[in-house]
Amino acid sequence: MIKDNQRIFNRIHIVLDGVIIAGMYWFAWWLKFKSGLIDFTMSLPTSYFRKVMYFVVPSYLLLYYFFNLYNSKRASGRKRELYNIIKANTVGSLGLIVAMYILGQTHFSREMIFIFWCANIFAETLIRNIIRYLLRFFRKKGYNLKYVLLVGYSKSAESYINRIRLNPQWGYVVRGILDDNVERGTMYKGVKVMGAVDNLPIILEENKLDEIAITLSLKEYGRLEEIVNMCEKSGVHTKFIPDYAGIIPNKPYTEDLQGLPVINIRHVPLTNTVNIIMKRVVDIVGSFILIILSSPIMLASAIMIRCTSSGPIIFKQERVGLHNKPFKMLKFRTMYVQEDKEEEKGWTVKDDPRVTGIGRFLRKTSLDELPQLFNVFAGKMSLVGPRPERPLFVEQFRETIPRYMIKHQVRPGMTGWAQINGLRGDTSIEKRIEYDLYYIENWTMGFDIKILFLTVFKGFINENAY
Repeated sequence: MIKDNQRIFNRIHIVLDGVIIAGMYWFAWWLKFKSGLIDFTMSLPTSYFRKVMYFVVPSYLLLYYFFNLYNSKRASGRKRELYNIIKANTVGSLGLIVAMYILGQTHFSREMIFIFWCANIFAETLIRNIIRYLLRFFRKKGYNLKYVLLVGYSKSAESYINRIRLNPQWGYVVRGILDDNVERGTMYKGVKVMGAVDNLPIILEENKLDEIAITLSLKEYGRLEEIVNMCEKSGVHTKFIPDYAGIIPNKPYTEDLQGLPVINIRHVPLTNTVNIIMKRVVDIVGSFILIILSSPIMLASAIMIRCTSSGPIIFKQERVGLHNKPFKMLKFRTMYVQEDKEEEKGWTVKDDPRVTGIGRFLRKTSLDELPQLFNVFAGKMSLVGPRPERPLFVEQFRETIPRYMIKHQVRPGMTGWAQINGLRGDTSIEKRIEYDLYYIENWTMGFDIKILFLTVFKGFINENAY
C-alpha cells in the first residue's frame, strides 16, 4: 500500500523538479547553440552556461516553494498549479536577466532564456499532471486513501461530505459522524451517524483513522476544547471546519497578532497598501489617456446637448463613495431640467419622458458616463469598481439588502463586474450586490484588465440602459 507521506513525497518531487529544471536548461542551450535550427553567435563559453545552471536550479526550486508548488495535490487545482508554475518561471527568467545585467554579461542569450521559460513550463505542467493522474488512479484502486471521522452534524459537515463525494480523486473516505443531537443511524449521502461524541475515545483507540474533522454546529462550540484534547491525546491529525455558513463569507483570512490568531470576516485585497497604490496609478494614467482620446466625443456630445435642450451640459449628482463619503458624480445631462424633488423620485425606466432625444442615445451607448473620467482622475472614483448610488437609495438598501454597505470599502467605478454581466439600470439590486461582492473579494489587477476589456464589447451598449 502506498503510504501518504507528504514530506517524503515532497523530497522526491524536489529532486524530480531539479532534474527537470536542469534538463530544460540544457535543452534550451542545445536548441539555441547546437541544434542548427537557430542562427547564433556563441559569445560565451559552454563552461559559463554550466556555472549559471548551478545557480538556476536551486533558485527555481526556492521559487517553486514560495509559489506553493509543493502543497498537497489532494486539494490543489490544476489551473491554480499551472498559474503558479507560470508565475514562478516568469519571476525566475526575469531574475536571470537582471542578474546577467548586474554581472555585466549582456551577451547572455535572451532567446535561450525564453526557450528555457517555455520548455520548463511545459515540462513541469506535464510531469505534475502525470503525477496527479497516477495518484488518482491508485486512489481509485483503493490505495493511498485517508479515512476521516466527522465530529458534529452541521451544515459544515454536509458541505464537507458533498465536496468529498464530488472529488473522489482527493482520496478521502468519511467513516461516519458522531453527534449528540442527531439520532444514531441517520444517513447523509451514504455517511451514517455512528453514535454520540462520547464514543470518540473508543473509536480513536481502534487506530483506524487518519484524520478527525471537527464539524460541530455553532451551538456546540462549548465542547470544542474537550474534543480537541481527546483528539490530540490520540495523536490523530485533527482539523477544524467552522460552521459559519451565512455568517462569514467563503474567503475569510487569518492574521497573527503577536501569537493571537485573528479571523477577518471578509478578505478585501484593496485594503492592502501596495494594491491600492497599483490601482490608483492605473486609474490616474488610464483616465488621463482616456480623457485625451475621448475629448472629441465629449466635445461633440456637449455641442449636441447644448443645441437640443436648455440647461447645463454637465449634470452633477451626489453619490456615496469610498468609506461612505458623498461626492459629486459627473455625467452629461440626458434629461430635461427638473426640480430636485422630481429628479429624486426614482429610477429611470424604459421610455422615461424625462429623457431627451440625444440623452436617450447617450445613455444607450454609455457616452453620458465619459465625464466620470474626471472623477477617476481626481480620486473620487476608479475605472473599475461597484457603481455608486444616491444617498437616499443607500439608506434604503442598507436596511433591506444584507451586506450592501460592503461595496463602500472600495472606490466606486465607471464600470464593474455587475455591469458587464448586464446588471445595470432597472435590474435586481440583490443580484448586482452579489456580483459587486465577488469583485471586491477576488480583486486582482488582471481582473480589472479583464473587466475593462469586456466593457469595450459588452458594457457600452446594454438593453437595460434607459
